[in-house]
Parts: sequence; structure tokens; C-alpha cells
Amino acid sequence: QVQLVESGGGLVQAGGSLRLSCAASIRAFDAYTMGWFRQAPGKEREFVAAVSWSGDSTYYADSAKGRFIISRDNTKNTQYLQMNNLKPEDTAVYYCAASPLARLPRTNSQYSYWGQGTQVTVSS
Repeated sequence: QVQLVESGGGLVQAGGSLRLSCAASIRAFDAYTMGWFRQAPGKEREFVAAVSWSGDSTYYADSAKGRFIISRDNTKNTQYLQMNNLKPEDTAVYYCAASPLARLPRTNSQYSYWGQGTQVTVSS
């Protein structure tokens, strides 16, 4: 049974930082592309970032470029999202996701497994 568990969310002031983690109970973790998505109230879930199975390749949504860093540690079956210079518009539930596709997928339907999400709230 596949399980993805996010942690690290919370309340932070604008300009602050948070580091999200996603612990994966998944066979052959290093065979999956990992991604982060977020969903703000009243909005659709949107792509944030993805990292290749090896960790060598990454891709970011425009909103995350220059501020967020995605990474993974295959020895720990864990991926991370370092979020810096947070803005109120980053407020959302952040979801970890795993995809069997290799080309840094960016849509919800391309991901097979999802976590329950962790709330990030950025105050102004």
C-alpha cells in the first residue's frame, strides 16, 4: 500500500521560510518522479514543482521559481520543498505526489499517488 505523508506546514509571516517534507512508503521510491502541488481556497489544485527520480532535474511553476527548491533523498524515501520569501498568495494546502512518468509531469492526472496535504498559511 502506497502512503505519502506531508509535514512541515504551518503559519509564517510574509518573507519567512518553511520546509515541507514528504515521507513515502512506496516500493522503488527512486523509480518515481515526485512533485508538489497546492490548492488555495476556492481554487483548483495547481502544480508547484517536480523532481526527477535521481534528483538531477527539477521543474518549477513560475510562481515558485527563484523562491522554492525541491529536492529528494532516495536513501530516506523522502522529498522536500524549501520555501523562501513566502507571500500571502502562497497560502494553500500543499500536496505531495508521485508519478511513474519520467518527464517531470506537471498535471494532476499524471500523478498516481497523493498525500493528504499540509496547510501553509502566510500572514501579511
